[in-house]
Amino acid sequence: MKDIRLIALDMDGTLLNSKHEVSEENKKAIIKAREKGVEVIISTGRHYQTSSLIAKELDIHYLITVNGSEIWTMTGDLIARQTLDAEIIEKLVAIKEEHKTWAWLSSIDKIWRGEVPEDISAHQWLKFGFDTDTPEKKEKIMQTLGKWEEIEISNSSPTNIEVNAIGVNKAAAIEIVCERLGITMEQVMAAGDSLNDIKMIEKAGTGIAMGNAQENVKKVADWITATNDEDGVAKAIEKFVL
Repeated sequence: MKDIRLIALDMDGTLLNSKHEVSEENKKAIIKAREKGVEVIISTGRHYQTSSLIAKELDIHYLITVNGSEIWTMTGDLIARQTLDAEIIEKLVAIKEEHKTWAWLSSIDKIWRGEVPEDISAHQWLKFGFDTDTPEKKEKIMQTLGKWEEIEISNSSPTNIEVNAIGVNKAAAIEIVCERLGITMEQVMAAGDSLNDIKMIEKAGTGIAMGNAQENVKKVADWITATNDEDGVAKAIEKFVL
């Protein structure tokens, strides 16, 4: 048994089931882990607006959002934020229009879904996301973005591409939380299902892939748990923490 002092959980496809709820088994396991003195945090691709309610429901103390672009305490303090240049957003919008894909844009205070604001430079940006169920379009976009050095590329589902500023990832954000808590990444258990979870699963002392995870995520994990509809988070906590 490793000395796990922090559990970092992705939300969609991991902590949440297909009904977008936290199961009772997951809740019980989180409570038991906390009773043992283990910190439990959420590390998600979602914006603060759409993830903070779950964090408050579980009495989470730290919330990592937008793939690591922001780190919050649930008392409302912003610990860190890394933004994406407006010029990059403009280039990404042009790629979206060229390939006619659906897209969403996250600024520090708003999310645009399927639309683009008129004045891109008037906002501070955190993430840009493409979504397409056409593999050929996705591959062409990935080939273009792969040549850019100023961005991080990941996904939160097999049909999307998520773009953050260079250096932004969940692992880097978790390391900042670890420093505040006086622990190391070796004492972290991280669980997730998508490409935006790979770095935190790789760098954590105990990396967990969900049973429903993408294959590339399973390849880097130390252990594969059950799916998000089978209380996979609870099973991982029971095995490695309880």
